[in-house]
Amino acid sequence: MFCITRRMPHFNRLTLSFAEARLAPRILACFPVRLMALSPKSALSWLFAVIVCVLSALAGCFVGRQHQTEHWTAADTALGEEHEVPYPQKAALELTEDALRGDGILFERQPDDSIITLWRNADINTPTGWLILTTPPRYRYEIQAVPEGSHKSRIIVNVRTESIPDDLLNGYKASNRFALFKEIDELAAKSPAAPSAPASGGVNFTLLPNEDLKALSKRATGDANNWQEIAKDNGITSAADVTPFQNVWVRNSLLKQGPP
Repeated sequence: MFCITRRMPHFNRLTLSFAEARLAPRILACFPVRLMALSPKSALSWLFAVIVCVLSALAGCFVGRQHQTEHWTAADTALGEEHEVPYPQKAALELTEDALRGDGILFERQPDDSIITLWRNADINTPTGWLILTTPPRYRYEIQAVPEGSHKSRIIVNVRTESIPDDLLNGYKASNRFALFKEIDELAAKSPAAPSAPASGGVNFTLLPNEDLKALSKRATGDANNWQEIAKDNGITSAADVTPFQNVWVRNSLLKQGPP
């Protein structure tokens, strides 16, 4: 035990003066020797223990925060949609680009003929945790036009998001955000694709429901094998590459001759 003492003055009644006390000094405070005599090694041990406790607490906060937001910070490309248009791939891409320009959305045409829009900031606020830096919420669109024959294509639009909660992703789909497919159809109605068949020297036939090019060839020329010539004149790749009520041009030399 370590004690702090102070010698108290002693009043001498005979001489009427103070003299130094000969008795035991007065004890002011006492401390355990162990606490007052910590070695450098013990001090380092205590410091290490404190650091470990602090880091463990921070790790727990980080794990909890990471569990809460891990599906926000990762890029998400699973949400997609598609739309079929009665146009070849090139025309479908041009219509898509015109629709994007009309909405003021910047984009880049990729070497593989896909379209990627530039990142746009989302109109939401996501929480930020202590010492956790999250990516600002944003989104972009990745668009492809897949040919489904010579006269129709399928437009596929995937929305890629960052830091947007899952329950809000549906609102960032292209059809919901700015009605992309509706605008494409409206543009197509204003500027229909130019016909690929000649304007004269033949007759236009309208395909009946459930009728392919072979059946039309049989009906128009009397020979189903003439479908290849008809397909070549109309830019069609196969007998099934047609849709109901599609106009197909048949040259006069192939037409079935009626009775004299």
